Amino acid sequence: MPPSPAPLVIRRFVPHEWPAYREIRLRSLADSPDAFGSTLAAEQAYGPDTWERRLAKAEVSGIDCPLAAELDGRLVGLIWAKVDAGDASLVNLFQMWVAPEARGRGVAAALLHAALQWARERDARAVRLGVNCANGAALRLYARAGFLDTGVREPMRPDSGLVEQTMLLALKPAVA
Repeated sequence: MPPSPAPLVIRRFVPHEWPAYREIRLRSLADSPDAFGSTLAAEQAYGPDTWERRLAKAEVSGIDCPLAAELDGRLVGLIWAKVDAGDASLVNLFQMWVAPEARGRGVAAALLHAALQWARERDARAVRLGVNCANGAALRLYARAGFLDTGVREPMRPDSGLVEQTMLLALKPAVA
């Protein structure tokens, strides 16, 4: 009988893992350039100190939650949850990506679930994200999780024909 594959693990990135974070972030931008507001070229230009600083700040900020997905002992996905700068009751999601070899195995749903759990623990009222209007798989994932289209459409980045829609998940009713 073959050994069982290692289970799916969702965990926080820690500062000393900046090389692994950099590697998977750059891989995500190379694999899915139309899924992000940033570009591979822009982030390849960041020096090691930028990557390390991102994770070091996240560890102590109290408003950032960079999550890693490991499947079969390999890093296969990420998502970054961050409390909104202008509204502490709102959490924004960024950088959601799953490696092609891990798609269809529940990794995206597990990453999303963990980010939403972190938002709930922070007592967030809602979670917001932007998604490429042409990314059907992502739109379906977010809709299954209860996110609703807000009707807001914006260019994903300057000088691009890509359009992003904003989606929102209410975690609790707004206080009047």
